[in-house]
Amino acid sequence: MGDMRESLTPPVNHSRPMPVREDCWTEEATSTLVDAWGRRYIQLNRGNLRQKDWQDVADAVNALHGHTKKTHRTDVQCKNRIDTIKKKYKIEKNRVSSPGGAPSTWPFFDRLDVLIGPALSAKKASPSPPVPLSLPYHKTPSPVPAVPVTTLALPQKRSAAALLEDGFFMRNYSAMAAAAAAAEADEDEDDDEGEEDEVEERGSEVEEEEREKEGVRSLAKAIERFGEVYERMEREKLRQMVDLEKQRMQFTKDLEVQRMHMFMDTQVQLGRIKRGKRPGSNDMYS
Repeated sequence: MGDMRESLTPPVNHSRPMPVREDCWTEEATSTLVDAWGRRYIQLNRGNLRQKDWQDVADAVNALHGHTKKTHRTDVQCKNRIDTIKKKYKIEKNRVSSPGGAPSTWPFFDRLDVLIGPALSAKKASPSPPVPLSLPYHKTPSPVPAVPVTTLALPQKRSAAALLEDGFFMRNYSAMAAAAAAAEADEDEDDDEGEEDEVEERGSEVEEEEREKEGVRSLAKAIERFGEVYERMEREKLRQMVDLEKQRMQFTKDLEVQRMHMFMDTQVQLGRIKRGKRPGSNDMYS
């Protein structure tokens, strides 16, 4: 019976209670952390903070919220908390930017959007490709058709027997000789004129080709000058855009620094008021 009672007795639970994380961040402490880190981030022109900068951020957080050992934050804890907030912001940014995405209700979204939003947008932007210039179209000259040389049809010669029989050759010998000489002269003149026409046609064809080459060279020079002017205009436009971006960044930086100072002054004043109202309290936030 003793053994049965011992087997029915429930075992004693010797497990230790679940530990509570001591680095839990409240919303007020996280807000102070974002403001302190953002001020340093803007002062460094959106660069990475060094160990000394993180220590200053931790000091700013502890000045308002590190009154006890559990709420005291180190520089490493502040850096890890900022990394977590950045990841949360990227998730919210993708959700808001997606089609049909509702505005974010996360209380730190607007401040993170001002601080690291331009940097994320600059990484996603891609430069536009240069526009190629079209080359001029060169038309091949069409061949000039050859002009046939006109030949004169000579009168048909009659046979010597027939000329002797009718006395035609004897009676018109002088006229036939003159006609033959005139025909030969006309034929020679036609040949000379044909050669001159051919030389003139070749010369005009060469001149036409030279004019086309000159036109192509002029067009190429005009395109080259246009490219130089366009390049100068693009460089000037890029320089103006860079200057405007620098001015905008400087204005945003000055405005953010001023807002951070005002917010920190307000937080310090509120902390002093709270400490003045509860001088003898032993609460962890006193």
